[in-house]
Amino acid sequence: MLKLKLSKESMRLYAVTDRMWLGNNLLAEQVEECIRGGATFIQLREKDITFDEYLALANEIKKVTDKYKIPFVINDDVDVAIACGADGVHVGQRDMQADDVRNKIGDKILGVSAQTVEQAVLAEKMGADYIGVGAVFSTTTKLDANAVCIETVKAICQAVSIPVVAIGGITKQNIMQLKGSGVDGIAVVSAIFAEDNIFEAAREIRGLSDSCFG
Repeated sequence: MLKLKLSKESMRLYAVTDRMWLGNNLLAEQVEECIRGGATFIQLREKDITFDEYLALANEIKKVTDKYKIPFVINDDVDVAIACGADGVHVGQRDMQADDVRNKIGDKILGVSAQTVEQAVLAEKMGADYIGVGAVFSTTTKLDANAVCIETVKAICQAVSIPVVAIGGITKQNIMQLKGSGVDGIAVVSAIFAEDNIFEAAREIRGLSDSCFG
């Protein structure tokens, strides 16, 4: 099987789930609204739940992403990604080494978080398919995220040949500050999932992303 290559367009609006704002809704319902609004990529991110709970949730989300043919990756947990048949995995610098993940997942998508040029270049050499750079703005959804200035974002984009997505505190109000940085799109959490109307939030921020990076 040939290794799945990501298009830069698939990074345009990368949505990372967070059940903090579920209310009475199912996460799968929120993800579907998000995709209908324009999300191009979905990452399921969960902490502090069992393998079985993570897998059950992943299976629900995968039905939605398969329906819309949207890339779907699992945050950190390679075993869940393999078990549910996800398109890939996203790992941070404190998680598994990228080359170890690559060896386990074969041709699936591998995303790696990076805060420096050196980390990004190494991740690409180890088999990453895309880089997530951040936090580009302050964020309350990932309190351990280190800040990355726009100049470093630009340097990372120039140093690697794979797609780069910016993440961290991105909103409708600050997204245009990333124009010209070289990123291929944005990854957001609260800018979509914290909104009452997820479809409308995704639609609006997708439009801004298209005008900024298209």
